[in-house]
Amino acid sequence: MDERKKALRSLKTAKGQIEGIIQMIEDDRYCIDISNQILASTALLKSAHLHILTGHLHTCVLSAMSDHEQADKKLTEIQLVLQKILK
Repeated sequence: MDERKKALRSLKTAKGQIEGIIQMIEDDRYCIDISNQILASTALLKSAHLHILTGHLHTCVLSAMSDHEQADKKLTEIQLVLQKILK
């Protein structure tokens, strides 16, 4: 399965969890249970993000390596994403 399909699967699962979390809040469910579901959804979003970046490295970045200017551009893009992640 390619990385975009894996990301899509994670995102669709997260979407279902988020809809469930909304329902839990509307039903006035226990806060810790809601919190645990939020953590699970966050993990799925992080997983989707990793799949997207992995796919980008294996396609866009790898193909740009033959052109020094394009390679620098792609590496800068990755660096900016990593800076955002590590904030």
